[in-house]
Amino acid sequence: MVKSRRVQVLLILVVLSFLLIHFLPCSNNAHMEEKPSPVHILILSSWRSGSSFTGQIFSQHPSVFYLMEPAWHVWVKMYQNSAKVLHMAVRDLVRSVFLCDMSVFDAYMSSQRKKSDLFQWETSRALCSPPACDSFSRSDIITAGNCKTICGKYPFSKVEEACKTYSHIAIKEVRFFDLKVLYPLLTDPSLNLKIIHLVRDPRAVFRSRENTMADLKHDTNIVVGSQKTKGEMGPYNTMQVICKSHVEMYKAGSQATPSFLKDRYLLVRYEDIVRDPLARAAQMYRFAELHFTPELQKWVHNITHGKGHGAQAFDIGSRDALRVSQAWRKTLPFQKIEKVQNVCKDAMDLLGYRLVQSEEEQKNMSLDLLFAQNSS
Repeated sequence: MVKSRRVQVLLILVVLSFLLIHFLPCSNNAHMEEKPSPVHILILSSWRSGSSFTGQIFSQHPSVFYLMEPAWHVWVKMYQNSAKVLHMAVRDLVRSVFLCDMSVFDAYMSSQRKKSDLFQWETSRALCSPPACDSFSRSDIITAGNCKTICGKYPFSKVEEACKTYSHIAIKEVRFFDLKVLYPLLTDPSLNLKIIHLVRDPRAVFRSRENTMADLKHDTNIVVGSQKTKGEMGPYNTMQVICKSHVEMYKAGSQATPSFLKDRYLLVRYEDIVRDPLARAAQMYRFAELHFTPELQKWVHNITHGKGHGAQAFDIGSRDALRVSQAWRKTLPFQKIEKVQNVCKDAMDLLGYRLVQSEEEQKNMSLDLLFAQNSS
């Protein structure tokens, strides 16, 4: 009887050992597989279109690792080439950043680089909080000024280290002019890419570009070529290229949509963001699978309902965002408005911007009427 019980116990132990050996590793692997892969968000836009502010909506989220225009390094290093030629290098850099492989910057930056050598690094809350900087908490709303003063001393390796700790990786980029260039990223099984295509009224873009012409000269030369930037029509030549690119990207993203673009392309107008910041931020967060926290709701409201006039071209401070977005209507001569409308008519028609027919209409048209064609 005792012997029989011993045999039973031994059999039970053998079975348990078999189960532990063969099923526990599988359970561990299953647990590892259940960990969600990062969500990759690419904000596509053009210069002076509200993209820095839109980028901050993502940067300030505690789940997001954000970089502002990392392809700036490509354009600085390879400035002799056209934007079209540089598309592939920019795409490869963006892919590597999404995968948190920062060795891609070896080709464009000094081997002795620090974190602070990265273009506009201080606009990334992720590079201003642990593990990239120990002076702030991940949940803090961090201004670029405070970050730049305190967090610049850390090594470049912290960029990659920080990137790997986030569930969402967002990049804002103004150096793509063709959505089809990104198709390999959209079909890449290692990426979970979502594209937010941000546009702005070409007349507002033109007026803002006039105020920052010197700062944009290098990029403008790459976009249209140095010869086409000269003379009275130079600025309009640039706008024509920008507007054409928005048309082509919008058509590729929404009208002849490949299956791999389904639910992964979102067009957003800057004017709609500043008219209803909370609703549009919520829309973008839902698209990116992010929670809109009460702290972020408060920040979005405050930064768009301030008293600032947006005097600093590249500053992302509190301002009366709606009023600033419409400044062109009072400061841009009607003759210039006509020229912009002429070179950007297709884009304006497609994206829902109403043409202004006279100087009187320019002064008297209500905001609702100006955007009645695309009120959503």
